[in-house]
Amino acid sequence: MAEDIINRVANSKLKVLDLEDYYPSGSRILLDIKDWLAEGLVLRELDFRAHVASHNWEQYQNTYVALTCSTDAIVPAWAYMLITLELEPYAEKVNLGTLNELETSIYQDIINDLDVSEFKDAPVIIKGCAKKPVPESAYVMISNKIRPIARSIMFGEACSSVPLYKRK
Repeated sequence: MAEDIINRVANSKLKVLDLEDYYPSGSRILLDIKDWLAEGLVLRELDFRAHVASHNWEQYQNTYVALTCSTDAIVPAWAYMLITLELEPYAEKVNLGTLNELETSIYQDIINDLDVSEFKDAPVIIKGCAKKPVPESAYVMISNKIRPIARSIMFGEACSSVPLYKRK
């Protein structure tokens, strides 16, 4: 006699929060301005402005851009501001730093705007093992956001979760 297989996880009150579901599409680009500097170290304003004016900014349409300078050059803040103003009509987001810092900034915006009311008084599993580059900092941010409202928080998968928090 064959018995029906019952999915107890699907029938439970357990809520799964997968940060990968919120990963926005669009290329991530590291824009290194070292080649825009004399010998990679010195910013000459006229030359720099000419390079910015002649650069094809349309190639950044719907992308996420991390601005950086990979040399030890001292780059004034206005230089990054000038590039950001050129990128603004095209890029989804511009951030100063590494690609990982860009991903952190993207997720900070997403988590700040996330409606977490569905997790009120519920046991929550924050899913791990993402195939997309979800930064570890995003897991910290979402933990802070849902702790005040969740009944419990676990990390991993329903079959092998790590308990993290339980309201007393």
